[in-house]
Amino acid sequence: MDSSPVNWEALDALIIDFAKSENLIEDSSPPSSPSLSSSPSLSSSSYHSRLIIRQIRRSLEAGDVDAAIDLFRAHAPFVLEDHRLLFRLQKQKFIELLRKGTTEDRGPAIDYLRTFLAPCALNAYPEAYEEFKHVLLAFIYDKDDQTSPVANEWAEKRRYEIAGLMSSVLRAHLHAYNPIFSMTLRYLISIHKGFCFRQGILSPISDLTERLLLEERDPPAIPQESLYEAQPFDEVDIQALAHAVELTRQGAIDSLRFAKGDLFQAFQNEICRMRLDAAMLDELVREYCIYRGIVESGSLIPSRVQTLSEPLKGNPLESGCYSTQDSSLDVDYSSAKWSNSETSATTDMSSMRGTDVELRYASDPANNLEDCSTSGSHQSENLRLLRNRSHVACERSKRKRWRGRHDELDHISDIHFNRCSKQEVSTAMQVASATISKAQQGVENINGEEKYEIVLGMKELASRGMAAEVLEEINALDPNFFAQNPVLLFQLKQVEFLKLVGLGDHSGALKVACSHLGPLAASDPNLLKPLKETLLSLLRPNEDALVTGLPLHALATSLQVAFGKRLGIEEPQLVRIMKATLYTHTEWFKLQMCKDRFESLLRIDSLKENSTPVLTSLASSKSNTESCNLGSSQVTISSTTRLSDDGGSPNQASSRDVICDENAILKVMEFLALPRADAIHLLAQYNGNAETVIQQIFA
Repeated sequence: MDSSPVNWEALDALIIDFAKSENLIEDSSPPSSPSLSSSPSLSSSSYHSRLIIRQIRRSLEAGDVDAAIDLFRAHAPFVLEDHRLLFRLQKQKFIELLRKGTTEDRGPAIDYLRTFLAPCALNAYPEAYEEFKHVLLAFIYDKDDQTSPVANEWAEKRRYEIAGLMSSVLRAHLHAYNPIFSMTLRYLISIHKGFCFRQGILSPISDLTERLLLEERDPPAIPQESLYEAQPFDEVDIQALAHAVELTRQGAIDSLRFAKGDLFQAFQNEICRMRLDAAMLDELVREYCIYRGIVESGSLIPSRVQTLSEPLKGNPLESGCYSTQDSSLDVDYSSAKWSNSETSATTDMSSMRGTDVELRYASDPANNLEDCSTSGSHQSENLRLLRNRSHVACERSKRKRWRGRHDELDHISDIHFNRCSKQEVSTAMQVASATISKAQQGVENINGEEKYEIVLGMKELASRGMAAEVLEEINALDPNFFAQNPVLLFQLKQVEFLKLVGLGDHSGALKVACSHLGPLAASDPNLLKPLKETLLSLLRPNEDALVTGLPLHALATSLQVAFGKRLGIEEPQLVRIMKATLYTHTEWFKLQMCKDRFESLLRIDSLKENSTPVLTSLASSKSNTESCNLGSSQVTISSTTRLSDDGGSPNQASSRDVICDENAILKVMEFLALPRADAIHLLAQYNGNAETVIQQIFA
């Protein structure tokens, strides 16, 4: 299966918003998600509401109905005022009283039945009294009798059902929706699974998605009785919702009723019913944040970094799940050895898989200038390293500290990574500040911690447009890197060219073009068009050349991925998921021949936006434009060209285009309960006539 490129900057924004919204990082600035207010107080309120919902869910799943009712009374009294919900809670409490199994508990169960459950059953909903009489059978049938008529009432899965129902109701009423990224991931994985199943192909990320997106969903919230006579909804909205979150048509109507006709609120309600493994998601997010330099590594680098015992042979990128174990960090200060000219710190740390990794750092040349050679070349080298390292240190200082989910209401297992003290983190970051100086030692002598710091340092320099410094550092580390990555070399030389144009040094810019850009383009015809467009910058105002000529952040990301791969650092597993699911999202809506109604809400459009350097953006601009325009009209042009039944060439089948009216598509989808793509294909066979299609099906 192919994959789609990802806009890393858009993904960064979503990930940071997710981490802030879930209080996973120490940061005082508010999240920017549109599902949450930009006001810190309201954002905090939404986070607190989600904590309350999680605590209520855990209480009900544990069978502690009283604790849940206390929380409802304190934070969501409207639930106890709804007799339909109250009856379900009271019925579950009655079962929990009997579940204790002692004769002493039967007395309180009978009292509770008389005092609370029976009166509530009379006013809850039409079927409630029959359910009340049915649950009385629990007095005579044992909880372990799997064949009894009340086996479902005794089953522990009933706890999870009522917990899920209450979570759905609370989310909608408190507007305590999951962060945008969490909803986007649910939606993309759901579409990915559906696409793979429909096309009969094996998902390349099933090892991740099967564990990340759980099969079970929370039950849907119950519409208020007054909404059952609501005005009919637009069929376009009904079908869009039904097929987006895999609902029946009636299920979509009920969801719209509960949301009072608001399609996007109904969609959020439904997408949040899907459940993610929160612990696994946090692991994936943290791995991504370390890779991108968003959070401190805490001197604990993800275990998927390839060691260089056999330097750089084969493809260092491997599939597999990123998993972590609780880790401890022990710093042995007694092992530090001091000398007049050199300081080395040897720190023993346990990796996330429990493997001892010895990190040895050379001293910072800034502290030893008096011991360096007085030659001009060495002084120049020291000044260069200091200058470049200052930019890297600035980038490192922006990183946040990962705190994980360890609030008072969270009982998930401790999957936290920053177990070290502030002093230990500080010490680790100080010794890591000398990593740039390892450039003279070669890639084979660089350990995992330093690899991350070097790659992030190169990314920071590239994002600042410091192309010459990037070239110098990488060539010192690996002289063969750019020979194997000529496109990156071309793009860095583009930056040099544009910087010189911006400074008004046209002769210097042309020298770069003649010495580097021209020969590179001569060896790769695909570079000729970018070269021509780069040369056009000579006609622009000087100060605009670099700004409009090349997206530096995209170039920095491309460099990070390529050089990281060279050092054995794999892309985060989360990126692997996003690439595969964005690709299937695009292909799925090509099959549907329409535009996704919800892609803007979930920022999917921004994740697909092309921010790659000139070379690749030009090549894909036409295809992106075509895919974005696909299905935006109220008429759909369907080509009946397809593989014949015997697997012959598409040219052997009819290739006639049929214009399908949107109303005809919706009519066939509604009457035959078909996916949009199947409805379009049927209409294409009958000249777009919906009545003819329906008659033929029922003939």
